[in-house]
Order: sequence, then C-alpha cells, then structure tokens
Amino acid sequence: MIPRNYNLEELIQKNKVLVIYGARRVGKTTLLMDFLNKTKLKYKLDSGDNIRVQQIFNSQDFDELLEYAEGYDLIAIDEAQQIKNIGMGLKILVDQKPGIQIIATGSSSFRLRQNIGEPLTGRKRTITIFPFSQLELLNKYNKFELKDKLEEYLIFGSYPEIALEPDINKKIEALRELTDSYLLKDILSLDNIKNPRPIHDLLKLISFQVGSEVSLNELARQIRIDAKTVDRYLQLLENAFVIKRVGGYSGNMRNEVTAKAKYYFWDNGIRNALISQFNKLENRNDTGALFENFVITERMKSNAYLNKYGEAYFWRTYSQQEIDYVEEIDSILHGYEIKWSEKAKAKRPSLWNYHGSQYQIINRSNYLDFIFQQ
Repeated sequence: MIPRNYNLEELIQKNKVLVIYGARRVGKTTLLMDFLNKTKLKYKLDSGDNIRVQQIFNSQDFDELLEYAEGYDLIAIDEAQQIKNIGMGLKILVDQKPGIQIIATGSSSFRLRQNIGEPLTGRKRTITIFPFSQLELLNKYNKFELKDKLEEYLIFGSYPEIALEPDINKKIEALRELTDSYLLKDILSLDNIKNPRPIHDLLKLISFQVGSEVSLNELARQIRIDAKTVDRYLQLLENAFVIKRVGGYSGNMRNEVTAKAKYYFWDNGIRNALISQFNKLENRNDTGALFENFVITERMKSNAYLNKYGEAYFWRTYSQQEIDYVEEIDSILHGYEIKWSEKAKAKRPSLWNYHGSQYQIINRSNYLDFIFQQ
C-alpha cells in the first residue's frame, strides 16, 4: 500500500463538504475506504449509483434528508456525480444538521461541479487525486530506484493497479481495459454522446501531438467534425482528467504565439494505450515527447499536492524562439526546456527577457529535483 498525499482526517471539517475529484481507478475509493476503516466517527457510506440514494437527494425534502443522516457523524457518497441536484441535498444537510461531516467523490469534475457549485459556495473544500505521483512513489522507492524505473513510467504510466503490477502483459491488458471500459465510457456519458468514434479519433490525434501546438481547425478537418465540437470534446476530456490543456504565455509582445494550445495526458500509459504502443524506448521515435509529457504532468501533480499555486504555459514567438514549459509564480516567470538527452544543449532565448525571468534545462539527471522542488 503506497500512502496517498492526502490525509482525509486532516481535511474534513464540521458542516463542510470535502469533494474528492479524480478519474476512475486512480484510488479515490481506496483513499476513502482507508480513512473510513480507521476513523472513530460513526459513518454512513453510499454510492451515487444507488437509485434510492438518488431519490432521497433529488427530493430535496428536509425531513427525508435529515432522517437519512440521523445518528451519523459522517456521510460519505462515492461517485456523487451520478446524483442530480446533489449540491442542494448536501447543502440542506450541512445547514440543518449541526456538526455533520460529509465526503463526496466524483470521477467527472464537470458534472459534479455543475451539481454542487453554487449551492455549496463557502461550504466545501475540493482536492484532486491523480494516478500515483513521483512524490507519492517516493514513499516506496528512493530517487535512484525511481530513476531506474523511469522507462516503465514513460511507457505504462502510474495508475495504481498498473504501477503495482509486475507483469508487463498484465499491465498492457489493464491499461486497455481502463481506456476502453472506464475512461471512454465516462466521457461518453458526460454529454450523452452516442457515437464514440470522433472522441476516440480525437484522442489518437492528440496522442501523436503531445508537446506540439494543436490547431482546432486542423483537428476538425481530420476528424470531419466542426471546430466548436472539437473544442467541446477537448473540454470534456479535460474535465474527465484524461488530458490537460496548457496555453501560450503572452507578455503583450506582438511576436508571441497565443492562439494555439498544447495538450498533455495526465498519464503516459493512457496515451500509449490509445495508440497501442508499448515497445521499449530504444525502439521508439517519440521518447522526447513521452519524457516531456511525464515531466510536465508530474510537476503539476506535485504543485497541486504541495499547494504551490501558479499558472502554467508554454512560450513561443513567430521567430521560432520557444520554451517548453513556463510557470508564473508570485509574478516571476520560470521557463523550463525539457530534454531527454543529457547531452542536448539549449540556449536561453534572447527574447525571454522579462524582468526577473528564470531559465533552466530539465533532463534525466535533474528531473526529479525539478518535480520535487518546493
């Protein structure tokens, strides 16, 4: 058992809802159950898939909801995004039952945020669970061992069941099942999408463009749907924790490119499963893209877990000066060029001259220091 970076006992509060977001199979339920098995609070655990629970919360009936929670210190609802009007029902419990503590998990940030947003304003705290981060895996492996397993993470990712599975064939089988049976199913259900082909084709195109700027019009042309639909699908994929959008930084220089975005996969294994590529790095031509995707998303996970707040961008000019990844923290710009080869050289772009701006090359020798940097 690898401990996750959140301690729910420290996060729950009386008369507030702790909302746990994250894709399916990243460990939300495991985290919740581990807490419930240790807590001394009297709790009730239910699932948003339970029709009776859906009826109770949909009713918004004060008496029925209070009767449902009577005698319990803690109410926990797994997959809460399945319940319409869940936010209003939770608001009633929070406001009408003094001392109640509530935990709700959801694999769709879009649907759950829609349902709980306004009713729970000021009454909730949210956290996001990702596939295992390098920060969490440091509880099991030291830095030398993490570096030794780098190829494995670049190819198979770090979803809990895959990261802990020693057999390569079983890793591949689990990734394919996860991609086809869970993630895509969730995405299609978010917007009542009947035809999965455009979504699947879009994901494949994004897979081949990791680390590159993406044109909505070009994606639309290749999939043969309109650009607005492509944009909507990309937002759905982001809300389902499959991909992460990174926009271009603009300091109001006319020469800077900001119209396009880059997309990264929260997990390398999902990306590789979509294009059925699990061969070793020595036999691949996308190692640099895999490393860039891995380093950037691991950095984002660590920032989230360490409460390090800042905006993420890439930077490029029309004169072809560029930086892979930029963070703006406390009004200071930090630029990072990510190189797989330790021998690869990069020079600070001459136009990257904002006051106080930093520049650093990240490669296999220092990527863990970058990921763990606080």
